[in-house]
Amino acid sequence: MRDEQTNDDEALALGALGWTLSEDQRASRLLALTGVTPDLLRERLEDRTFLAAVLLFLEAHEPDLLACADALGVAPARLVAARTGLER
Repeated sequence: MRDEQTNDDEALALGALGWTLSEDQRASRLLALTGVTPDLLRERLEDRTFLAAVLLFLEAHEPDLLACADALGVAPARLVAARTGLER
C-alpha cells in the first residue's frame, strides 16, 4: 500500500517534470542527458525511479532547482527530500 508521503513525493516530482518540460531548452537538455525519448517519458510517468531521476536532473543544475522550487511554491530541500523518498 502506498502511503501519503509517497503520493506527495510523486505529485511533486510530476509537477517538477511539468515545469522542466515547459521550456524547450530545458526539456531538450533533460531528454539529451537522460537518453529518454518523449514516448518513453510518457510510459514512465508512474515509475518512481524515473521520477527520482527527474528531480536529480534538477539538483544537478542549482539554478533550475531553485527556479523549479519557486515555481512550485516549495523549498528546494523539499524537492531533494522527494527524490530521496522516491528512491526508497
